[in-house]
Amino acid sequence: MTNKIEHHPDDSTLMSYAAGSLSEPLCAVVAAHLELCKACVHEVHAMERIGAALFEDLQGSPINSGTQEACCKAIGQPESNAKIPDEPQDHSVLTRILGSKLADIHWKRLGFGIWHHPIKLSPNCNGDLRLIKVAPGQVMPEHGHGGSELTLILSGSYSDEFGKYNAGDLSDLGDDVEHRPVSDSLEGCVCLIASERKARFKDIVSRIVQPLTGL
Repeated sequence: MTNKIEHHPDDSTLMSYAAGSLSEPLCAVVAAHLELCKACVHEVHAMERIGAALFEDLQGSPINSGTQEACCKAIGQPESNAKIPDEPQDHSVLTRILGSKLADIHWKRLGFGIWHHPIKLSPNCNGDLRLIKVAPGQVMPEHGHGGSELTLILSGSYSDEFGKYNAGDLSDLGDDVEHRPVSDSLEGCVCLIASERKARFKDIVSRIVQPLTGL
């Protein structure tokens, strides 16, 4: 990866990650982004140091970071997983999530020019985590979100109302946002997407097939 990472998680998302309160699917996407982004790793380390200093002044039992621990176990990492990368890595977090390399994924057709690969989460875990592969120049259905949605670009790029997202960039959208991504005209894109709730599609065809895809 040679391009500069321009889009990062919101500060509130990084703070929730550092505090261990981010849900498992969202945590997985942030962890994969941290392997590629030194700036966000430094931010997380700073937030952890501030949190530790504040906790030292509190009396009573330490706060249990069960959510982060469960997430780290799910993606096969130790709890202190935010290591500063010297060079971009081959998405080792993603490899542990998938149990295989990205090149070995068996894709399922989701629609014309769009494929997906759902990723299994821990039992009783809410939300959704999956890979999406989009053919070059494909316009994805316009949709909103029932909760937070994090999208990490693994290869290629896409553009929407908020800009262009290249490999390593992370789109952090809330439940008040609607967008219609368009993949790169030459490369298309492959993305890791996590969402808290199902998407709100505007066109009738996407709404009809939604129960079959789980999106």
